[in-house]
Amino acid sequence: MALSGVEIFKLLPKTNCKKCGHPTCLAFAMKLAQRQATLDACPDVSDEAKRVLGEASAPPVRPITFGSGDKAVKMGEETVLFRHEKKFVNPCAFAVEVKDTLSESEITKKIEDVLASEIDRVGQKLRIDAIAITNASGDKGKFEAAAKLVSSKAPNTPVILSTTDTAAAEAAIKLFSGKRPILYGANSSNADAMANIAKTEKAILGVTAHGLEDLSNLTEKIKALGVEDMVIDAGSVKAKDILGNNTLIRRAATKKNFKPLGYPVINFVQRDDTLLELLVAGIAVTKYSSVIVLSSIEKWKNLVLFTLRQNIYTDPQVPMQVEQKIYNIGEPKPESPLMITTNFSLTYFIVSGEVENSKVPSRLAVMDCEGLSVLTAWAAGKFTATKIAQFITESGIEKDISHKELIIPGYVAILSGSIEDKLEGWKVTVGPREANGLPAFLKARAA
Repeated sequence: MALSGVEIFKLLPKTNCKKCGHPTCLAFAMKLAQRQATLDACPDVSDEAKRVLGEASAPPVRPITFGSGDKAVKMGEETVLFRHEKKFVNPCAFAVEVKDTLSESEITKKIEDVLASEIDRVGQKLRIDAIAITNASGDKGKFEAAAKLVSSKAPNTPVILSTTDTAAAEAAIKLFSGKRPILYGANSSNADAMANIAKTEKAILGVTAHGLEDLSNLTEKIKALGVEDMVIDAGSVKAKDILGNNTLIRRAATKKNFKPLGYPVINFVQRDDTLLELLVAGIAVTKYSSVIVLSSIEKWKNLVLFTLRQNIYTDPQVPMQVEQKIYNIGEPKPESPLMITTNFSLTYFIVSGEVENSKVPSRLAVMDCEGLSVLTAWAAGKFTATKIAQFITESGIEKDISHKELIIPGYVAILSGSIEDKLEGWKVTVGPREANGLPAFLKARAA
């Protein structure tokens, strides 16, 4: 049962020490009640208060770390139903299925595809996060052999072991001891044995049932057996069921604080038609899935899913930004061009990418406009002649260049005269309106 801010306040030290980052204990209590702060921010809270408040102040979706090391994936910890309320916390993980009926070379190829899947998009490293080994053969030996191959060739990649056979689960999971795998396949008929394996190996237990009522009953039973970390699956296979069940699970957890469904969701979206699989995976990304298992990971499909995930899990109230500074692209010389743009991440990476494509070494002045694009920043009064002139002057770029020419985006050509007035002795050149015009523009100047 969630506690009100006043009820939480009664259990706090009431010293108003501000160590938690809030002006008063009451303000901190209100943030705890709204799940916008965590109890560990208060260094003076009593053990009794920790006991009472720990469960009440925990995020409605349990936080879990899947895997270990630098490729570990954080899941759960979500507090809201809609991303305009507050940023979604932990991006969903993508996993590719490896069936134990595949040949060694086929399994190796899938592993290599996972290891080569990482791309850099607007400054973030995006990749296929995990491998899901499925006991499709029903044979314990084949399942263990597939697990051995994955553990040897991708030792740092998080792994899902998917089987309802407890003997196969027990044999395979030992290969990932200490690596926090997901053991998926706990159901009403094997819950006791699977829970015992998960506890022994300190693994995350994947719990599956038919419908939300059966699922909530099963998670309560497994929790009573001593397993805290679970991912849950309501048996959703069709797109409409993924949409419906995932939404009801998230609503129950965040709006009703219903603990039996307060766990990260796992969805299996494998389809024979790879385009259909992409569309169903897209529904899972947008509707609260924490782990999405795919049958294949073609590069074009990865890019679509990575981009969608990145957009869903950015803060809609805070634009993505890069640091304000002068960036060298290539190995610029004193006579190399100097351009300027804003610090909206997408703008920076598109512009810098086109400059790289031109093969003309250049300097790109990136100005802090609170993460707004060029036109938006100009309209908001953040990309003005005065501010541009101040930035260029304070940057000290004059000592690195043999000219005083600044190339501005074509969309703000209207600023050229004003900038020249503010930057005495400088020439302002209007560049292309679109970034894709930069290669031809720069090559023509270098000719």
